[in-house]
Amino acid sequence: MRAQTEEAALPGSPGTSGPVHESLDPLRRLARGAFGRVSPRGRRSRALWAAGTGVAATALLLPLVSAGPYATADQRDTSRLQQQFTDAAEEYRVPESVLLGVSYLQSRWDAHDGAPSVSGGYGPMHLTDAGTALARSATAHDGHFGSGSEDPRGDTARPARKPDAATNRARTPQTSELPARLRTAERAAKLTGVSRKQLRESTAANLRGGAALLAAAQKKLGHPLSSDPADWYGAVASYPAASERGTATAFADDVFAVMRSGEQRTTDSGQRVRLEADPGLRAGPSQADGIGQPRPRSASGEKPECPRSVSCEWLPAPYEEYTDDDGNPTYGNHDKARRPASASVDYIVVHDTEGNWDTVMDLIQDPTYVSWNYSLRSSDGHIAQHVRGKDAAWHAGNWYVNAKSVGLEHEGFLTDPDAWYTEAMYRSSARLVRYLAAKYDIPLDRQHVLGHDNVPGVTTANIPGMHTDPGPYFDWQHYFTLIGRPFVPKAAPSSKLLTIRPDYDKHRPEYTKCDDSGDPCPAHGSGAVRLHTAPDADSELVQDDGLHPGGKSTTGVNDTGARASTGQQYAVADRKGEWTAIWYLGQKAWFHNPKKQPTAVPARGKLIVPKAGKDEIPVYGRAYPEKEAYPEGIPAQELSPLPYKVKAGQAYAAGLKTRGEYLYAKEFDPDAEKFKVVRGDLTYYQIQLGHRVAFVKADDVRVTGSS
Repeated sequence: MRAQTEEAALPGSPGTSGPVHESLDPLRRLARGAFGRVSPRGRRSRALWAAGTGVAATALLLPLVSAGPYATADQRDTSRLQQQFTDAAEEYRVPESVLLGVSYLQSRWDAHDGAPSVSGGYGPMHLTDAGTALARSATAHDGHFGSGSEDPRGDTARPARKPDAATNRARTPQTSELPARLRTAERAAKLTGVSRKQLRESTAANLRGGAALLAAAQKKLGHPLSSDPADWYGAVASYPAASERGTATAFADDVFAVMRSGEQRTTDSGQRVRLEADPGLRAGPSQADGIGQPRPRSASGEKPECPRSVSCEWLPAPYEEYTDDDGNPTYGNHDKARRPASASVDYIVVHDTEGNWDTVMDLIQDPTYVSWNYSLRSSDGHIAQHVRGKDAAWHAGNWYVNAKSVGLEHEGFLTDPDAWYTEAMYRSSARLVRYLAAKYDIPLDRQHVLGHDNVPGVTTANIPGMHTDPGPYFDWQHYFTLIGRPFVPKAAPSSKLLTIRPDYDKHRPEYTKCDDSGDPCPAHGSGAVRLHTAPDADSELVQDDGLHPGGKSTTGVNDTGARASTGQQYAVADRKGEWTAIWYLGQKAWFHNPKKQPTAVPARGKLIVPKAGKDEIPVYGRAYPEKEAYPEGIPAQELSPLPYKVKAGQAYAAGLKTRGEYLYAKEFDPDAEKFKVVRGDLTYYQIQLGHRVAFVKADDVRVTGSS
């Protein structure tokens, strides 16, 4: 929203509204709840819900009870948020389904216990008050590539490319510099007469603020406060306060898709909320005329490589020569290639930025920094592309993976579990992943869609410095559900292969070292399970000899040494009561897997085992060709085994099978003529070795089934 509107004429404007109410009095609430739910087209909604829990995959999606005149105290308590949506919608004359749909895209109706999102948004309506929130986030982190000792390029044939920590540190923006999308709470406060503090801390006030913003946008566009949700497309498009029309309409399209399909879930505060499906709902994008600029900024008129269903801009990372601090000529910040003609693209790597959007956009345009292919904004899911898919960005810390992957940076912070991602960003990212998978023929599974924390170190020395994002708080199950590949049981319970899949909301293992306080990290849902040396929660964690040579694994949030993540597949090594063991880094690793709340589901697929007669086989962090394959002028790259072994009697989930390959690109090459791709006869299998993947020579193993 770019201009003032007739605020005083809106319901709930200063001078017209009463004090903020967290909920209606019990008699009024009960009376309203007794009259039954109405259709999404503007009639009343019922707030009463059934008590109890489910046991199927949809355990959190609870159905409405039939209408009745009374509700238990528990039902009234767990329907409080639904009633607050009803009250806010009525007060500001916004269709309740519109308010629910917008909120779902921003927060999935969660309140996050009052903590701000990565973009400074609070509450179910994600009202942004970045002046309050972002300073804390920005000063608490050194940025993605400024921490640890990882070389993002990961090419041992070249000097390590380590970004300068001072350059990389996130700059705390001044409030006056913040765009409108990061200051929606200010606007909501003016419209409602409620303080920004109340809008941040009170769920009821937060919903009123969101409803007021929608009503104000509807009036500014010259549309009536209609009871028909189809008339609100333009107001919904205005809600993220995006400066680009494409971002606004992509957000509105997602909201209307949710309204058509319907949603229901139990929130992080135990509230049961439902948005009834309205499959016939339609609205014309012409309602958004006048919102934002026609298209995002773009350099040289070039178009980004993105699906049509997202808002995307082309903001290139600079490929140019410069002189380093020692006076030596060099270049940045990626390499030219001709993928997929020159080499296949096999991976998509998911990162988080460890910095706010504007800081990250400054860094990606610095030739002395490193690079990735795409960035995704938390507040509204907007995408910026920086490196063409044909070229190799420097992002994963492993040159083999960089040469065969596309890197996606998501605005977020690994060690700040409450700096939550919005539903808008998850959905935008899922669409981008589907687009890239189709373009490059990448299978949609966790062997090919990796977290940065799943990428192996290239040599033993590199393992301790490898990055650990997006970390245990990234919701892989929800992400893959949006992608269209949810992790579901695919075999009998006796299968020798399983997929890690805890209930993200209910699974809350304790992590430490999110900050310097020494206190445990805030309790939070997690998609990762902890691995022990015995079927006992008090037993030691399994050891990662590469990450902790001579030491032990810990519960630190950045310690991946004894952790398995949602979607990863492992071979079953043993079962005992409620505990299951998997083969992990050459040892049995136990995790709690009760039948009533399983943390893994049976899977079907291929397993890799050592060939008969081999007591153990080496594993590698990269799949490079044999020495004899390198032509004159290209130095042969060493096949450097990692400090792990796959032993006889063990099995590991098989990923892709690939020939050894090395992209040789050491010189500034604007015409993409000097790079070479070396291929050999040596063939590898990718395996899920531990938390990270690894490679084994095909000649060392045989393939077997999981049944």
